[in-house]
Amino acid sequence: MRLIDSHCHLNYEGLAERQDEVLENARARGVQGFLNISTRQKEWGDVISVAERHDDVWATVGVHPHEADAHPDLGASALVDGAKHPRVIAIGECGLDYFYDKSDRSAQRERFQAHIDAAREARLPLVVHTRDAEGDTAQILEAAVRGGGVTGVLHCFTGSAELARKGLDLGFYVSLSGIVTFKNARDLQDTAKWLPADQMLVETDSPFLAPVPNRGKVCEPAFVADTANFVAELRGEEPERLAETTTENFFRLFSRASA
Repeated sequence: MRLIDSHCHLNYEGLAERQDEVLENARARGVQGFLNISTRQKEWGDVISVAERHDDVWATVGVHPHEADAHPDLGASALVDGAKHPRVIAIGECGLDYFYDKSDRSAQRERFQAHIDAAREARLPLVVHTRDAEGDTAQILEAAVRGGGVTGVLHCFTGSAELARKGLDLGFYVSLSGIVTFKNARDLQDTAKWLPADQMLVETDSPFLAPVPNRGKVCEPAFVADTANFVAELRGEEPERLAETTTENFFRLFSRASA
């Protein structure tokens, strides 16, 4: 089985202290690639350094919507400069989070637009976080795609079927995390059944959201295998085929990783 964890935070507490062990655990379960995600500008150097040390780890540069207020001067140029490093394969994570509202919503939208502009200029895909902000997310992404040169993934997807369809119609991918294995995730499980095979990814968002049967543990990239197996059973597919398809999708979307 050949899998990719398309979204993990290897520099976060819970994984950073045992990074090499975490990576080896995942490799032993068939995980052959890891996208290490940044959420604050001050993290970019550390996130990239992990990718420099490991051939199967790549990095992003971005600012999470929770951090929008803390980055009032972040513009597209800083993101484009950060993305010049050859191990950086995407812009993000970025987007909108109206559930926690940890940053002013107008600031979130401004930072989101800066990421979109940077993605277009750098010719890299976006890693999009959206929670309780479906209307604004859809409107902003629709305008971005209409302007040309923008694609990406709706990561750790928990939204409505309508948002999934909108993202797919715009050419975005939808990524499923361990949340899809939760008992109360019936609507998400229904969405997972009909997602187009060629626009689907799997991820952990580790160290958060450990899937069944690992609930209560610190999530780590090895657990992407459990999510993939669960989704394959939902869809009536062989796990090996789903793993291969989502891996192919990863390299098609994040084409710099293939270089």
